[in-house]
Amino acid sequence: MLNHTLTTHAETRMRQRGLRNTDLYLIIDTATQVAPYAYLMTRADAAREITRRKKEIQKLEKLKDYKVIVEEGKIITLYRTEPARKKRNPRRRRKTM
Repeated sequence: MLNHTLTTHAETRMRQRGLRNTDLYLIIDTATQVAPYAYLMTRADAAREITRRKKEIQKLEKLKDYKVIVEEGKIITLYRTEPARKKRNPRRRRKTM
């Protein structure tokens, strides 16, 4: 996150427009710089970031249940664990007729 200070005017405008600091920094980090001191979040910028984050979400879905073992700054191994609900053998109900 960038380290900018907000003027009183900027804080007032942010409150009026319902924006948070995280929104402001997201714009500065991802938008097109249109002048030395101005950033514009274009539709193309937003679409690019949405696509990038969707891909990131897909990667996270793929990586869930992986465990990485780290010891003394070295990655020893990694493997996929089974979710807790699959680890235990659930009691099987016998069908009664």
